[in-house]
Amino acid sequence: MKPNKLELSSVDGTQLNLEALYQIAPSCFTEVKDDKTGELRHVVNFKILRQLLGDNAVEDADEMYQFTWPGKQEARREAACPTTKTLRPVVEDSVDWDNTQNLYIEGDNLEVLKLLQKSYMGKVKMIYIDPPYNTGNDFVYDDDFALSQDDYDLFSGNVDELGNRYRKNTEANGRFHSDWCSMMYSRLMVARSLLTEDGVIFISINDYEVDNLIKIAEEIYGKKNKLACFCWRTDGNFDNQARIKSCHEYILLFAKNESKITFPNAIDPNIPKNSKIFKENIRNTIIKNGTKNPICDVEIPVGFPTDFESGIVDKNSVIWPQFSNSINVIDFKVVNSVVATTGWAARSQLEEFIQNGFHPVIDSKGQKTVFVMTRNGAIESIKERNKVSHVISVLNNMGGTQKATTDMGELGEYFDYPKPVALIKYLVQMYSEEDDIILDFFSGSATTAHAVMKQNAETKDNRKYIMVQLPEETPDDSAARKAGYNTIPEIAKERIRRAGKKIKEESPLTTQKLDTGFRVFRLADSNFEEVKKAPEEYDQSQLDLFLNNVKSDRTDLDLLFGAMLSWGVQLSLPMTSEEVDGKMIYSVNDGDLVACFADDITENIVKAMADKQPLRVLFRDSCFARDDAKINVFETLKQLLDWSEEEAIKNIKVI
Repeated sequence: MKPNKLELSSVDGTQLNLEALYQIAPSCFTEVKDDKTGELRHVVNFKILRQLLGDNAVEDADEMYQFTWPGKQEARREAACPTTKTLRPVVEDSVDWDNTQNLYIEGDNLEVLKLLQKSYMGKVKMIYIDPPYNTGNDFVYDDDFALSQDDYDLFSGNVDELGNRYRKNTEANGRFHSDWCSMMYSRLMVARSLLTEDGVIFISINDYEVDNLIKIAEEIYGKKNKLACFCWRTDGNFDNQARIKSCHEYILLFAKNESKITFPNAIDPNIPKNSKIFKENIRNTIIKNGTKNPICDVEIPVGFPTDFESGIVDKNSVIWPQFSNSINVIDFKVVNSVVATTGWAARSQLEEFIQNGFHPVIDSKGQKTVFVMTRNGAIESIKERNKVSHVISVLNNMGGTQKATTDMGELGEYFDYPKPVALIKYLVQMYSEEDDIILDFFSGSATTAHAVMKQNAETKDNRKYIMVQLPEETPDDSAARKAGYNTIPEIAKERIRRAGKKIKEESPLTTQKLDTGFRVFRLADSNFEEVKKAPEEYDQSQLDLFLNNVKSDRTDLDLLFGAMLSWGVQLSLPMTSEEVDGKMIYSVNDGDLVACFADDITENIVKAMADKQPLRVLFRDSCFARDDAKINVFETLKQLLDWSEEEAIKNIKVI
């Protein structure tokens, strides 16, 4: 046997849908012969599927509730269509390349989201996006499916260096709302696949498209998964004919799966400081992972149970304990994540409970201490999903664009309408923790990256971010262009560099391990030449494409990261390189992927690769002069790694 080719396109969305359907209705699948390959493939038998659905199916009803617009079907198809583009590493623009786990990606976000699917499907805990509001001056992406040929000819001047098309969507456009809806629909569809089962997406929007956006999101994520529509108090502007100052925008919150969502890790910052929640006698300190952190202050809820079966105590009879050398605790008993105790015990025992995620509440009438499992201080009742939060849907005191401009420092004058760091940081705090991945694919000035770093600095966590931004050019006469910033990503990357440096300077003792770096990638066409022509279409000078189809300007790192995307390996993983017999061997995350792209692979190289105990092995086709050399390497690796034939075919690939 010899190694197979690595599939170089992104995920096929229709295949994902088939796999999901197969999990719940395998009986409606059958096999047919593929006309192109001659192999058998799974397809859906709609007759059987309709039988399984009974009367709960409809095709062409005269009247049915639906939200539609010209281009919706094309947008749905585009979301499922794979891409052959790739992401090229830009090491020179990056910060702390070897150690950082953060990503900054330049390019059309629909293409980028598709490329991320194999590596990050089901891995992103939180998405925040601030898409164009469609006010009549905002840019929209001119995806291929949304344009007629006449439109393409008209707008072909608005093309960036990657071939992405974008333009201002003015109200004079007959497809004003339709183009915007198509743009959002396809991107939200692909983004959903990246979320963890308990993941959420926040979407900023204003009055212009909020109704349409809610309908689109409800269709893609499910109406029951709409968790909230936050109203954010802004600086305000007069952009309507009524001359009424609009001082609010919206932030929609949808879950991937509402039943998997945990309670928000936040206390509403709008609550007055003189409320019960902020009484001084509950502002204590807890021990977490061996270091002291302030707790989030909470009010004891009405109906908080102390008798774990039937007894109910009024909130006025519950007090918070003060730290002392001894605490009234004994007779440890765990019931549904609650520990009830009476008697005396040392403070060290109390701290042990707190270190393990429990928080103390004293029932003064029952004379016992109740340790309640908490998330950042928000009380969790022992009754399933009967929890208390102080998050409310109106967001004041977060600042508006003036505050956001100040957050950006001197770079603020180069960017219109950024979001304040406090606002995004609050959302990050609400539904993410520790090592979660946060994605923003309309990242603009990179406020989300700034907010993630600030939150990590405060909680000593290691959230990672992925920023995606189209390389929109700054206007020729703008202050940004005059200062040397030609594109939005250039401003954003500099903003992250400065913000990270400032955060470390402000908290040097608590941010020594804070990740303020980022790896930069740029969307590009495939690393490989197109070789699908018929043999008679090639002249003699082109025949070497069959032996070496890698584009001449592509490096080993280009090939490595392209393969990582295709094989589902995360782009943030650490990597090392080693030279053997004058050839370079690359290892991602101590063997997750081991690759060599050099010609004339020797036995020493193969042995050195096997010594790394790889999970995956990758070569270039041109590494082997003949097929028998390829077969020998395949068999050698199979023997050295003790892989079965099936394992070797799965784990050894060539490009």
